[in-house]
Amino acid sequence: MSAVILALAAGAVIGLALGALGGGGSVLAVPALIYLLGFSPVAATTASLVIVSVTSATALSAHAREGHVRWRTGLLFAAAGIGPAMLGGALAGHLPAAPLTVAFALVAGAAAVRMLRPRSDGGDTVPVRRGRAAAAGAGLGAVTGVLGVGGGFLAVPALVGVLGMRMRAAVGTSLLVITVNSLAALAMRASTAGGLDWAVTGPFAAAAILGAWDGKRLSARISGPALQRIFAVVLLAVAGLMLVDAVVR
Repeated sequence: MSAVILALAAGAVIGLALGALGGGGSVLAVPALIYLLGFSPVAATTASLVIVSVTSATALSAHAREGHVRWRTGLLFAAAGIGPAMLGGALAGHLPAAPLTVAFALVAGAAAVRMLRPRSDGGDTVPVRRGRAAAAGAGLGAVTGVLGVGGGFLAVPALVGVLGMRMRAAVGTSLLVITVNSLAALAMRASTAGGLDWAVTGPFAAAAILGAWDGKRLSARISGPALQRIFAVVLLAVAGLMLVDAVVR
């Protein structure tokens, strides 16, 4: 199977998850780029940031039109993560492949376990505590910068549990946070972006954008918790395979 066809298929799946769940799909982009398309870990995390940036921005526009984005809170959350995201992006280019793969596998595994746990819907009446928002946003930015993931799988639980948002608002707002953090991290990787295989990265990103639109429609038809459990099981299996590969290699 050609690399372009694989990129289109993988991009569609990742966009579908991102559009339906407001995050999580991007965490599969890195393993797909490494194991299906032959990217190095550093190149994969950079390409993932490109894909996540454009896909999240596209999905954000759809959620914003429906009034599901809390702009003030989202920008506060994202602003705290810009600096850590940029530092993480600069650091990632100097990390050896094996530790980067292990770190990614551990974060992906933790995200999968978190997705399998039930979570409450929260309520928008909870006041935003700026200190907690800043701490959560900074941590999310660091993860985005180093590992090349949007961090929606962390942003949505934080927005619900820490800031008390309802799920629909958290999903839409997480896309704003993901877009800002991904662009900040990508700014520190400009030197590596030029060496990407754009013949593969371009179709991957295009398919992810189209998948995000379908995911938005899918979320209105299928139970969110059901979609999340399926995705979490797949993510947990991928994390396990990456960890074994990094240790054995």
